[in-house]
Amino acid sequence: MATLSSRIATTYAVILFSVYLSTGVASLGINYGQVANNLPPPERVLELLRSLKVTKARIYDTNPQVLTAFANSNVELIVTIENDMLGQLQDPQQALQWVSAHIKPYLPTTRITGIHVGNEVLNDQDSTLTDNLVPAMHSIHGALVQLGLDSYVQVSSPNSLAVLAQSFPPSAGSFDSKVSSVVYQFLQFLLATNSPYWINAYPYFAYKADPSRISLDYVLFNPNPGMVDPYTKLRYDNMLYAQVDAVAFAMMRMGFPEIEIRVSETGWPSKGDPDEVGATLQNAALYNMNLLRRQLKNEGTPWRPNARLEVYVFALFNEDMKPGPTSERNYGLFRPDGTMAYNVGLSALSTPSSTSTATISLTSSATKGARKEYQSLVYWMFVCLLTCQVLLRRQF
Repeated sequence: MATLSSRIATTYAVILFSVYLSTGVASLGINYGQVANNLPPPERVLELLRSLKVTKARIYDTNPQVLTAFANSNVELIVTIENDMLGQLQDPQQALQWVSAHIKPYLPTTRITGIHVGNEVLNDQDSTLTDNLVPAMHSIHGALVQLGLDSYVQVSSPNSLAVLAQSFPPSAGSFDSKVSSVVYQFLQFLLATNSPYWINAYPYFAYKADPSRISLDYVLFNPNPGMVDPYTKLRYDNMLYAQVDAVAFAMMRMGFPEIEIRVSETGWPSKGDPDEVGATLQNAALYNMNLLRRQLKNEGTPWRPNARLEVYVFALFNEDMKPGPTSERNYGLFRPDGTMAYNVGLSALSTPSSTSTATISLTSSATKGARKEYQSLVYWMFVCLLTCQVLLRRQF
Protein backbone atom coordinates (compact mmCIF):
# COMPACT_ATOMS: atom_id res chain seq x y z
CA MET A 1 0.00 0.00 0.00
CA ALA A 2 1.34 3.41 -0.94
CA THR A 3 2.48 5.63 1.91
CA LEU A 4 0.81 8.97 2.52
CA SER A 5 3.93 10.84 1.43
CA SER A 6 4.15 8.92 -1.85
CA ARG A 7 0.43 9.52 -2.54
CA ILE A 8 0.91 13.22 -1.88
CA ALA A 9 3.95 13.23 -4.17
CA THR A 10 1.94 11.53 -6.94
CA THR A 11 -0.94 13.96 -6.53
CA TYR A 12 1.43 16.91 -6.60
CA ALA A 13 3.12 15.51 -9.70
CA VAL A 14 -0.15 15.28 -11.58
CA ILE A 15 -1.09 18.86 -10.75
CA LEU A 16 2.38 20.06 -11.71
CA PHE A 17 2.47 18.22 -15.02
CA SER A 18 -1.09 19.32 -15.82
CA VAL A 19 0.05 22.92 -15.54
CA TYR A 20 3.23 22.18 -17.47
CA LEU A 21 1.41 20.48 -20.33
CA SER A 22 -0.91 23.43 -20.77
CA THR A 23 1.89 26.00 -20.85
CA GLY A 24 5.20 24.34 -21.69
CA VAL A 25 8.52 25.43 -20.22
CA ALA A 26 10.73 27.49 -22.50
CA SER A 27 13.82 26.85 -20.37
CA LEU A 28 13.52 23.05 -20.31
CA GLY A 29 14.96 20.61 -22.83
CA ILE A 30 15.70 16.90 -22.89
CA ASN A 31 18.58 14.67 -24.00
CA TYR A 32 17.63 12.13 -26.64
CA GLY A 33 20.30 9.45 -26.39
CA GLN A 34 20.16 6.46 -28.72
CA VAL A 35 22.47 3.83 -27.22
CA ALA A 36 19.76 1.17 -27.21
CA ASN A 37 18.59 -1.56 -29.54
CA ASN A 38 14.82 -1.13 -29.41
CA LEU A 39 13.99 2.58 -29.25
CA PRO A 40 10.94 3.96 -31.06
CA PRO A 41 11.77 5.37 -34.52
CA PRO A 42 12.55 9.11 -34.61
CA GLU A 43 9.08 9.91 -35.99
CA ARG A 44 7.48 8.41 -32.89
CA VAL A 45 9.97 10.17 -30.64
CA LEU A 46 8.92 13.47 -32.19
CA GLU A 47 5.28 12.60 -31.42
CA LEU A 48 6.27 11.95 -27.83
CA LEU A 49 8.09 15.27 -27.50
CA ARG A 50 5.11 17.08 -28.99
CA SER A 51 2.72 15.39 -26.57
CA LEU A 52 4.94 16.49 -23.68
CA LYS A 53 5.21 20.00 -25.16
CA VAL A 54 9.00 19.76 -25.12
CA THR A 55 10.48 22.09 -27.74
CA LYS A 56 14.20 21.60 -27.08
CA ALA A 57 16.21 18.41 -27.51
CA ARG A 58 19.85 17.38 -27.71
CA ILE A 59 21.29 14.41 -29.58
CA TYR A 60 24.79 12.96 -29.37
CA ASP A 61 25.54 12.80 -33.08
CA THR A 62 24.11 14.10 -36.36
CA ASN A 63 21.91 11.10 -37.10
CA PRO A 64 20.31 11.90 -40.50
CA GLN A 65 17.18 9.92 -39.60
CA VAL A 66 16.60 12.16 -36.59
CA LEU A 67 17.41 15.36 -38.47
CA THR A 68 15.02 14.38 -41.26
CA ALA A 69 12.23 13.27 -38.93
CA PHE A 70 12.40 16.52 -36.95
CA ALA A 71 11.97 18.68 -40.06
CA ASN A 72 9.05 21.11 -40.02
CA SER A 73 8.60 20.65 -36.28
CA ASN A 74 8.88 23.25 -33.54
CA VAL A 75 11.63 21.28 -31.76
CA GLU A 76 15.01 22.98 -31.53
CA LEU A 77 17.88 20.52 -31.85
CA ILE A 78 21.42 20.62 -30.54
CA VAL A 79 23.67 18.15 -32.37
CA THR A 80 27.02 16.78 -31.27
CA ILE A 81 30.35 16.11 -32.94
CA GLU A 82 31.89 12.93 -31.56
CA ASN A 83 35.14 13.37 -29.61
CA ASP A 84 37.19 11.30 -32.03
CA MET A 85 36.37 13.76 -34.84
CA LEU A 86 38.04 16.77 -33.21
CA GLY A 87 41.52 16.11 -34.59
CA GLN A 88 40.16 16.02 -38.11
CA LEU A 89 37.83 18.98 -37.75
CA GLN A 90 40.41 21.41 -36.43
CA ASP A 91 41.36 21.70 -40.11
CA PRO A 92 39.18 24.53 -41.52
CA GLN A 93 38.68 22.76 -44.85
CA GLN A 94 37.60 19.54 -43.17
CA ALA A 95 35.26 21.52 -40.91
CA LEU A 96 33.71 23.23 -43.95
CA GLN A 97 33.09 19.87 -45.58
CA TRP A 98 31.57 18.51 -42.38
CA VAL A 99 29.17 21.45 -41.91
CA SER A 100 28.26 21.32 -45.61
CA ALA A 101 27.37 17.63 -45.31
CA HIS A 102 25.88 17.36 -41.80
CA ILE A 103 24.27 20.74 -41.07
CA LYS A 104 23.55 22.83 -44.16
CA PRO A 105 21.25 20.33 -45.95
CA TYR A 106 18.83 20.29 -43.00
CA LEU A 107 18.57 24.03 -42.31
CA PRO A 108 16.26 25.83 -41.86
CA THR A 109 13.63 23.08 -42.18
CA THR A 110 15.12 21.30 -39.17
CA ARG A 111 15.75 23.78 -36.38
CA ILE A 112 19.38 23.05 -35.55
CA THR A 113 20.29 25.75 -33.04
CA GLY A 114 23.54 24.42 -31.62
CA ILE A 115 26.58 22.28 -32.33
CA HIS A 116 28.37 20.73 -29.36
CA VAL A 117 31.96 20.06 -30.33
CA GLY A 118 32.63 16.90 -28.36
CA ASN A 119 31.29 16.04 -24.92
CA GLU A 120 33.28 16.42 -21.69
CA VAL A 121 36.49 16.69 -23.70
CA LEU A 122 38.36 18.47 -20.89
CA ASN A 123 37.85 15.42 -18.65
CA ASP A 124 39.73 13.21 -21.07
CA GLN A 125 43.22 12.08 -20.17
CA ASP A 126 44.29 12.45 -23.81
CA SER A 127 46.08 15.81 -23.94
CA THR A 128 45.98 15.81 -27.74
CA LEU A 129 42.18 15.63 -27.68
CA THR A 130 42.05 18.46 -25.16
CA ASP A 131 44.38 20.58 -27.29
CA ASN A 132 42.17 19.99 -30.35
CA LEU A 133 39.00 21.30 -28.71
CA VAL A 134 39.26 25.05 -29.21
CA PRO A 135 40.82 24.87 -32.70
CA ALA A 136 37.99 22.55 -33.78
CA MET A 137 35.41 24.98 -32.35
CA HIS A 138 37.01 27.85 -34.28
CA SER A 139 37.00 25.82 -37.49
CA ILE A 140 33.37 24.77 -37.13
CA HIS A 141 32.30 28.32 -36.38
CA GLY A 142 34.35 29.59 -39.28
CA ALA A 143 32.59 27.13 -41.58
CA LEU A 144 29.20 28.35 -40.34
CA VAL A 145 30.26 31.95 -41.03
CA GLN A 146 31.46 31.05 -44.52
CA LEU A 147 28.13 29.37 -45.28
CA GLY A 148 26.07 32.17 -43.73
CA LEU A 149 24.72 29.93 -40.96
CA ASP A 150 26.39 31.42 -37.89
CA SER A 151 23.35 33.51 -36.99
CA TYR A 152 21.27 30.33 -36.65
CA VAL A 153 23.71 27.93 -34.97
CA GLN A 154 25.80 28.42 -31.82
CA VAL A 155 29.00 26.47 -31.19
CA SER A 156 30.02 25.29 -27.74
CA SER A 157 31.10 22.16 -25.85
CA PRO A 158 29.70 20.70 -22.60
CA ASN A 159 31.99 20.17 -19.63
CA SER A 160 31.47 18.27 -16.41
CA LEU A 161 32.20 19.69 -12.98
CA ALA A 162 35.50 17.81 -13.04
CA VAL A 163 37.04 20.90 -14.65
CA LEU A 164 36.73 22.65 -11.29
CA ALA A 165 39.45 22.45 -8.68
CA GLN A 166 37.02 23.66 -6.04
CA SER A 167 33.23 23.99 -6.04
CA PHE A 168 32.28 24.46 -2.37
CA PRO A 169 31.21 26.92 -1.27
CA PRO A 170 30.04 28.24 -4.65
CA SER A 171 31.93 31.52 -4.24
CA ALA A 172 35.18 29.51 -4.04
CA GLY A 173 34.62 28.01 -7.50
CA SER A 174 37.83 27.82 -9.53
CA PHE A 175 39.10 25.88 -12.55
CA ASP A 176 41.64 23.09 -12.27
CA SER A 177 45.09 24.40 -13.11
CA LYS A 178 45.69 21.34 -15.34
CA VAL A 179 43.14 22.60 -17.86
CA SER A 180 43.07 26.31 -17.06
CA SER A 181 44.98 27.40 -20.18
CA VAL A 182 42.56 25.55 -22.48
CA VAL A 183 39.58 26.79 -20.46
CA TYR A 184 40.77 30.37 -20.90
CA GLN A 185 40.92 29.97 -24.70
CA PHE A 186 37.54 28.20 -24.57
CA LEU A 187 35.94 31.10 -22.67
CA GLN A 188 37.49 33.62 -25.05
CA PHE A 189 35.78 31.80 -27.92
CA LEU A 190 32.41 31.73 -26.14
CA LEU A 191 32.61 35.44 -25.37
CA ALA A 192 33.59 36.35 -28.94
CA THR A 193 30.76 34.28 -30.46
CA ASN A 194 28.14 35.05 -27.79
CA SER A 195 27.77 31.34 -27.01
CA PRO A 196 26.83 29.76 -23.66
CA TYR A 197 28.95 27.64 -21.35
CA TRP A 198 27.25 24.25 -21.02
CA ILE A 199 27.77 22.00 -17.99
CA ASN A 200 26.80 18.42 -17.19
CA ALA A 201 25.80 18.63 -13.52
CA TYR A 202 24.62 15.66 -11.46
CA PRO A 203 23.90 16.15 -7.76
CA TYR A 204 23.26 12.39 -7.70
CA PHE A 205 26.99 11.70 -8.03
CA ALA A 206 27.80 13.90 -5.04
CA TYR A 207 25.14 12.17 -2.93
CA LYS A 208 26.26 8.71 -4.05
CA ALA A 209 29.86 9.52 -3.06
CA ASP A 210 29.01 10.77 0.45
CA PRO A 211 25.40 9.98 1.49
CA SER A 212 26.19 10.26 5.20
CA ARG A 213 27.20 13.92 4.92
CA ILE A 214 25.08 15.21 2.04
CA SER A 215 21.38 15.78 2.64
CA LEU A 216 19.13 13.83 0.28
CA ASP A 217 16.52 16.59 0.49
CA TYR A 218 19.15 19.13 -0.54
CA VAL A 219 20.06 17.24 -3.71
CA LEU A 220 16.42 16.40 -4.56
CA PHE A 221 15.15 20.00 -4.30
CA ASN A 222 12.96 18.96 -1.34
CA PRO A 223 12.33 21.45 1.50
CA ASN A 224 15.49 21.68 3.61
CA PRO A 225 17.48 24.24 5.64
CA GLY A 226 19.94 24.64 2.78
CA MET A 227 23.38 26.18 3.12
CA VAL A 228 24.61 29.75 3.24
CA ASP A 229 27.74 30.71 1.37
CA PRO A 230 29.95 32.27 4.07
CA TYR A 231 31.37 34.88 1.69
CA THR A 232 28.37 35.99 -0.38
CA LYS A 233 25.78 35.21 2.33
CA LEU A 234 23.59 33.73 -0.41
CA ARG A 235 21.39 30.82 0.63
CA TYR A 236 21.23 27.67 -1.50
CA ASP A 237 18.35 25.24 -1.06
CA ASN A 238 19.56 22.76 -3.71
CA MET A 239 22.87 21.45 -4.97
CA LEU A 240 22.28 21.99 -8.69
CA TYR A 241 22.11 25.78 -8.31
CA ALA A 242 25.19 25.70 -6.07
CA GLN A 243 27.07 23.77 -8.77
CA VAL A 244 26.03 26.24 -11.47
CA ASP A 245 27.12 29.21 -9.37
CA ALA A 246 30.46 27.54 -8.62
CA VAL A 247 31.09 27.55 -12.37
CA ALA A 248 29.97 31.19 -12.56
CA PHE A 249 32.49 32.18 -9.90
CA ALA A 250 35.23 30.18 -11.60
CA MET A 251 34.56 32.04 -14.86
CA MET A 252 34.51 35.35 -13.03
CA ARG A 253 37.94 34.59 -11.55
CA MET A 254 39.21 34.13 -15.10
CA GLY A 255 37.72 37.44 -16.17
CA PHE A 256 34.55 36.21 -17.92
CA PRO A 257 31.63 37.11 -15.66
CA GLU A 258 29.12 37.76 -18.45
CA ILE A 259 28.99 34.38 -20.20
CA GLU A 260 25.66 32.57 -19.84
CA ILE A 261 25.67 29.15 -18.18
CA ARG A 262 23.29 26.42 -19.29
CA VAL A 263 22.90 22.87 -17.99
CA SER A 264 23.34 20.38 -20.82
CA GLU A 265 22.71 17.32 -18.65
CA THR A 266 21.18 16.68 -15.25
CA GLY A 267 19.09 13.80 -14.02
CA TRP A 268 18.72 10.95 -11.56
CA PRO A 269 18.82 7.17 -12.16
CA SER A 270 15.73 5.14 -11.29
CA LYS A 271 17.74 1.96 -10.69
CA GLY A 272 21.30 1.10 -9.72
CA ASP A 273 23.65 -1.55 -8.39
CA PRO A 274 23.63 -2.36 -4.64
CA ASP A 275 26.47 0.11 -4.04
CA GLU A 276 24.75 2.93 -5.95
CA VAL A 277 23.11 4.66 -3.03
CA GLY A 278 20.01 6.69 -3.84
CA ALA A 279 19.35 5.25 -7.30
CA THR A 280 15.62 4.54 -6.85
CA LEU A 281 12.36 5.16 -8.68
CA GLN A 282 11.12 7.45 -5.93
CA ASN A 283 14.24 9.62 -5.92
CA ALA A 284 14.31 9.85 -9.72
CA ALA A 285 10.68 10.95 -9.78
CA LEU A 286 11.22 13.51 -7.03
CA TYR A 287 14.34 14.97 -8.62
CA ASN A 288 12.77 15.44 -12.03
CA MET A 289 9.42 16.68 -10.69
CA ASN A 290 11.07 19.18 -8.36
CA LEU A 291 13.42 20.32 -11.11
CA LEU A 292 10.43 20.90 -13.38
CA ARG A 293 8.69 22.85 -10.63
CA ARG A 294 11.68 25.19 -10.45
CA GLN A 295 11.82 25.50 -14.24
CA LEU A 296 8.16 26.53 -14.28
CA LYS A 297 9.21 29.59 -12.33
CA ASN A 298 11.77 30.55 -15.01
CA GLU A 299 14.10 31.42 -12.17
CA GLY A 300 17.83 31.90 -11.96
CA THR A 301 20.38 30.85 -9.37
CA PRO A 302 21.07 32.81 -6.16
CA TRP A 303 24.12 34.49 -7.76
CA ARG A 304 22.30 35.21 -11.03
CA PRO A 305 18.64 35.46 -9.96
CA ASN A 306 17.51 37.40 -13.03
CA ALA A 307 19.14 35.08 -15.56
CA ARG A 308 16.73 32.25 -16.35
CA LEU A 309 18.59 28.93 -16.14
CA GLU A 310 18.14 26.68 -19.16
CA VAL A 311 18.28 22.98 -18.28
CA TYR A 312 18.27 19.79 -20.36
CA VAL A 313 17.09 16.69 -18.49
CA PHE A 314 19.01 13.46 -18.95
CA ALA A 315 17.38 11.54 -20.45
CA LEU A 316 14.34 10.78 -22.57
CA PHE A 317 14.90 7.00 -22.64
CA ASN A 318 16.62 4.31 -20.65
CA GLU A 319 19.44 3.14 -22.92
CA ASP A 320 19.94 -0.58 -22.50
CA MET A 321 23.22 -0.82 -24.41
CA LYS A 322 25.21 1.72 -22.40
CA PRO A 323 28.26 0.29 -20.63
CA GLY A 324 29.10 0.79 -16.98
CA PRO A 325 27.06 0.37 -13.79
CA THR A 326 23.31 -0.31 -13.84
CA SER A 327 22.50 3.35 -13.23
CA GLU A 328 23.96 4.31 -16.62
CA ARG A 329 21.13 2.40 -18.32
CA ASN A 330 18.36 3.83 -16.15
CA TYR A 331 18.27 7.61 -16.40
CA GLY A 332 15.30 7.72 -18.78
CA LEU A 333 11.84 9.08 -18.19
CA PHE A 334 10.77 6.34 -20.60
CA ARG A 335 11.85 2.77 -21.27
CA PRO A 336 13.23 1.83 -24.69
CA ASP A 337 9.81 0.44 -25.71
CA GLY A 338 8.19 3.82 -25.09
CA THR A 339 6.45 3.02 -21.79
CA MET A 340 7.07 5.20 -18.76
CA ALA A 341 9.96 4.29 -16.48
CA TYR A 342 8.02 5.60 -13.49
CA ASN A 343 4.63 7.18 -12.97
CA VAL A 344 4.50 10.95 -12.94
CA GLY A 345 0.83 11.09 -13.92
CA LEU A 346 1.39 10.77 -17.65
CA SER A 347 0.98 8.04 -20.21
CA ALA A 348 2.37 8.39 -23.69
CA LEU A 349 3.70 5.86 -26.18
CA SER A 350 2.34 2.50 -25.07
CA THR A 351 4.19 0.27 -27.54
CA PRO A 352 6.77 0.98 -30.22
CA SER A 353 4.52 -0.66 -32.82
CA SER A 354 1.48 1.50 -32.13
CA THR A 355 0.59 3.81 -34.98
CA SER A 356 -1.56 6.19 -33.01
CA THR A 357 -0.34 9.60 -31.98
CA ALA A 358 1.14 9.80 -28.49
CA THR A 359 -1.43 11.05 -26.02
CA ILE A 360 -1.47 12.34 -22.47
CA SER A 361 -3.87 11.02 -19.86
CA LEU A 362 -4.29 11.00 -16.10
CA THR A 363 -3.96 7.34 -15.26
CA SER A 364 -5.24 6.47 -11.80
CA SER A 365 -8.20 7.22 -9.57
CA ALA A 366 -5.84 9.12 -7.29
CA THR A 367 -4.62 11.28 -10.16
CA LYS A 368 -8.18 11.87 -11.38
CA GLY A 369 -9.05 13.04 -7.90
CA ALA A 370 -6.02 15.30 -7.89
CA ARG A 371 -7.12 16.84 -11.15
CA LYS A 372 -10.59 17.57 -9.71
CA GLU A 373 -9.00 19.07 -6.61
CA TYR A 374 -6.77 21.23 -8.79
CA GLN A 375 -9.72 22.40 -10.89
CA SER A 376 -11.67 23.14 -7.73
CA LEU A 377 -8.74 25.14 -6.35
CA VAL A 378 -8.53 27.21 -9.52
CA TYR A 379 -12.30 27.79 -9.39
CA TRP A 380 -12.24 29.06 -5.80
CA MET A 381 -9.21 31.24 -6.50
CA PHE A 382 -11.22 32.80 -9.31
CA VAL A 383 -14.23 33.32 -7.02
CA CYS A 384 -12.02 34.94 -4.39
CA LEU A 385 -10.50 37.25 -6.99
CA LEU A 386 -13.94 38.38 -8.15
CA THR A 387 -15.05 38.93 -4.55
CA CYS A 388 -12.00 41.07 -3.85
CA GLN A 389 -12.71 43.15 -6.94
CA VAL A 390 -16.31 43.74 -5.83
CA LEU A 391 -15.23 44.77 -2.33
CA LEU A 392 -12.62 47.15 -3.68
CA ARG A 393 -15.18 48.79 -5.96
CA ARG A 394 -17.59 49.24 -3.05
CA GLN A 395 -14.90 51.04 -1.08
CA PHE A 396 -14.64 53.64 -3.82
